Amino acid sequence: MRSVASDIFDRGLPNVWKSVHLRLYSAVLAGIHEVYQAQPDESLIGSAEKLGDFIVAAFRDQCKDDWHWFEPHLTYDNARLPQALFLAYSLVQKQEFLDVAEQAMNFLLNTQMVEGVYVPIGNDGWYKRGGSRSMYDQQPLEAAAMVDAAVDGYYVTKEKRYLKAAEDIFGWYLGRNSRGAIMYDADTGGCYDGLAADCINKNEGSESSISYLLARLRLEETRRSSLRRKKI
Repeated sequence: MRSVASDIFDRGLPNVWKSVHLRLYSAVLAGIHEVYQAQPDESLIGSAEKLGDFIVAAFRDQCKDDWHWFEPHLTYDNARLPQALFLAYSLVQKQEFLDVAEQAMNFLLNTQMVEGVYVPIGNDGWYKRGGSRSMYDQQPLEAAAMVDAAVDGYYVTKEKRYLKAAEDIFGWYLGRNSRGAIMYDADTGGCYDGLAADCINKNEGSESSISYLLARLRLEETRRSSLRRKKI
């Protein structure tokens, strides 16, 4: 399985440079990070730095006044962008990657934490710079992305505020959201598809359920790591 995965990765990586999409870059950086943990290859460091530079350049181009983001809007899977820079920093140790990751992550947290409750950008209008942010429809994948980014931010910086953020954001699934609605279905192990202003989308699609499970696994991982450190 490792051999097949390595072959797929090697075939796919050269095609990345044909794209200019930041979310693709962030996904590839996450992939590079995983591959490097499994089989360290110094040639991957150069690819990680190149991708990180592209993402940082987008941030420098769009960052204006109080808008500290990579694009002129916040749309979907937003936290994957600062997460990618946290991962790039862990590989490359380029300070600019960490600085921008923290600025962007702080911007996301300030924008989406409303009186201590995580309120992801809704896909019914998104949030354009200079406009009003959409509160609904809220999607499970946003909470998973934020948990991932916060956990990786903690691993890189060792700042416990990121762990608290991850716990607070995960609460979105368990009813600590803007409508007090439980999104996790304990009977099926699935997750509802979305939170609207007047209802819950009770469909339990695979993306939503996997998002919940991935977010939960990341938190379980950090809890186990914390327990091991205390025992030592």
